[in-house]
Amino acid sequence: MTIAKNQQSTIAWVLLIILTLIWGTSFILIKRSLQSFSASEVGALRMFTAGIVLLPIAFRNYKKVHGKNWSSLFIVGFLGSFIPAFLFAKAETNLDSSLAGVLNALTPIFVLIVGALFFVQKFLKSQVVGIAIGFLGTTVLVFAGSYGSLSSLNLYGLFVVLATICYGLNANVIKFRIKGLNALTITSISLGMVTPIALAYLVFFTDVTQQVLNEPEARISFMYVSILGIMSTAIAMGLYNKLIQITTPIFSSSVTYLIPIVAVIWGLWDGEVLLLGHYLGLLFILAGVYIANQKKF
Repeated sequence: MTIAKNQQSTIAWVLLIILTLIWGTSFILIKRSLQSFSASEVGALRMFTAGIVLLPIAFRNYKKVHGKNWSSLFIVGFLGSFIPAFLFAKAETNLDSSLAGVLNALTPIFVLIVGALFFVQKFLKSQVVGIAIGFLGTTVLVFAGSYGSLSSLNLYGLFVVLATICYGLNANVIKFRIKGLNALTITSISLGMVTPIALAYLVFFTDVTQQVLNEPEARISFMYVSILGIMSTAIAMGLYNKLIQITTPIFSSSVTYLIPIVAVIWGLWDGEVLLLGHYLGLLFILAGVYIANQKKF
């Protein structure tokens, strides 16, 4: 029993590190994709490429889904992947990729809040303190101007905050509402359910096909968004769903501890600048998430 538990713990930490590298890189991929496509096009392309890759697996496993799991899987696909894909792309039209990665660290806090409000989870005192500190950091970042000082409200940061709320709901639904399905089935079918929506948008409301066929720069951006969809959504969501199943929603969402480090490194490499106000917000958010996670897992 102890050996099995130790093995599970090791697997959990390995998955956490892999997810950190994949998702930490996703923000710079979004930035590159936006060089040729609009935010909504990036979001739809990300969902379409992810869904297509997993479609054979979804067809092979759909008979395993019964009853209320169907509605829960749609929630996972729509709120856990589809909506955040559009929100993050929209945010990065006026927000550095590194800052988007930092704000993403709010996810564990919203896992706690959603769990307490809708899934009868109880708050510890440390969690309340951590939430308060995390939101202080969010406020600093959202109001941080282009030179790192507190100035006007950057509404684009709120798109990331809304995405983390979606992630908070998603983690709790997977842990407490979906029963008897493995991570690959959850990922493939939930993404398969929203893929037609993404395809319909691309076909009827965009000229993405013509852009890719006629514009060399668009083909490069399409390569980036394809990597984003396949790695950061299809593969990463499968790994994340597995992590949720073998640990707790709080531990699994703690991948956002490390994501900002990778995102900031990519951002600085790409010429982005983080100054005092940004680092202060980052410090508060990570401190808040750390305190909120005490006595967990």
